[in-house]
Amino acid sequence: MVLDLFAGPGGWSHALSVLGVRDIGLEWDEWACKTRAAQGQLTIRTDVAMYPVWPFLGKTTGLIASPPCQAWSMAGKRLGLVDQPLVHQAVADLAAGRDTREQLLGACADERSLLAAEPMRYLHALNTLGEPEWVVLEEVPDVLPLWRQYAAILRTWGFSVWTGILNAADYGVPQTRKRAILLASRIRTAEPSPPTHAQTAEPESLFGPGRARWVSMAEALGWGRTDGPVPTVCAGGGPGGGPEPFPSGSRKTLTDARDRGTWTPHPDSETVVASCKEGSGWAARPGENRSADASAPTFTAEARRWSWSLRSNNQTNATVRRADQPAGTLFFGHRANECTWVADTTSGLADGQQRSAPAPIKITAREAGVLQSFPADYPWQGNKGQMFSQIGNAVPPRLAAHLLAPHLNKPFNPDDFTLAA
Repeated sequence: MVLDLFAGPGGWSHALSVLGVRDIGLEWDEWACKTRAAQGQLTIRTDVAMYPVWPFLGKTTGLIASPPCQAWSMAGKRLGLVDQPLVHQAVADLAAGRDTREQLLGACADERSLLAAEPMRYLHALNTLGEPEWVVLEEVPDVLPLWRQYAAILRTWGFSVWTGILNAADYGVPQTRKRAILLASRIRTAEPSPPTHAQTAEPESLFGPGRARWVSMAEALGWGRTDGPVPTVCAGGGPGGGPEPFPSGSRKTLTDARDRGTWTPHPDSETVVASCKEGSGWAARPGENRSADASAPTFTAEARRWSWSLRSNNQTNATVRRADQPAGTLFFGHRANECTWVADTTSGLADGQQRSAPAPIKITAREAGVLQSFPADYPWQGNKGQMFSQIGNAVPPRLAAHLLAPHLNKPFNPDDFTLAA
C-alpha cells in the first residue's frame, strides 16, 4: 500500500488516482475526511500522532507526508521556527527508537510544530522490515532544514535522497507555490522530474525538450485564449460609469470555465455579449454572495471592459497577480476566502486616466481549487471556511503527480489533469 500521512482533502490521493494507484490516507479534520469520502478515497479518520504503525508493517511500499503547515507558514505566527530545535530533537530521538514527543511537546510554543517529526516515527518502525521503498515529504520552504535532517538519516538506511525547493508553477500548476520537498528511494536515484514550464517559454533545443510558459489563472479557469491580452470582463456601463446591474435572473460569478474563449448564454439570459477573443471574465454585484460552484452571468449589450487581478489578502503587502499570470500562493485565514478579484481602473485608458471599478469580488472555492490544480468538479465538503481551509492546505495534485510518477514507474500525461470544465 501507499500510506499518506496528513492526507487532507486528497491532493496526493487525486494524483495517485490519475496514475492508477490508490493510497490509504490518515487525516483528522472532519471536513477533509468528508471531501475524501465524496471523492471515493480510502481514509482513516485519526490523529496521526496517536495512530499505531503496526497495522502497516510488511505492507507499505510508499510513504507520503505533508504535515500541517500552520506553525511554519508565513500566513501565521511562524512559531514553528521558534520550536525548530525541539522538532529536530524529536526527529533524532525517533530515528534512534526513542519516543520523547511527550516531553518535547510541553516545551513547544505551538503544539502543531512537533507534527513535522511524525513521519520519522512511521519511517523508523517501517525500516525494521526494509520498508518503505520510497518516501515523499512536502512542507513550506522554512521546513527545508528539517527535511535535510531526515535526508541524512535516510541515507544511513540505504536511501538515495534529494531535498530542495520546488515551484509548483514550473510543473504546470497555475500558482507560484514554493514548497520544500524530500524525495527518497531505495531502488532509484532520487531526483525531481524536469520542470515542464517556465516564466518565459523556452523552445526545444539540443540541451532539452523546452518548456511551456507558466499556466495563467485565465487559462486554468477557462477565460479564453492564452496567447492574447489580459482577460477582461465585459460589464454594462451605467450612467455613473460603474457596472450596470445584471439582467434579471442571471447567475453571478467571475468565471465560467465550461467554454474556453466564448461567451456562453444561459437559458435565462437576456441580451448577451458574444465572442470575446481576448478572453473572458465576469463581475458580480457589489456585496453579492456567490456559491462555491456558481456559474457565469450574462451581460447587457452595452459593454465595458475591465482587466482583473487576484489579490491574495487584505494586507497592504498582499500579492496581486494579473489574470494572465499564475496566482500567488493561496492561503486562507479566519475570514475564509480572503482572496479577491480586483478590477484595473486604468485598463484601456490614457496615462493618468481612470474610471470607477466594480467592487472586489471574493474568489469561490471552485476557482481556488482549480488554481490548486484540482478538477473544477472536485466535491469540496463543508461551509466556505472549511472548504477554503482544505484548499489552502492541500498539495497541488498536478505537482504531486510529477513527484510520484517516477517512484511508481508510471507514465504521466499532464493532459490527464482537467482543470476548467
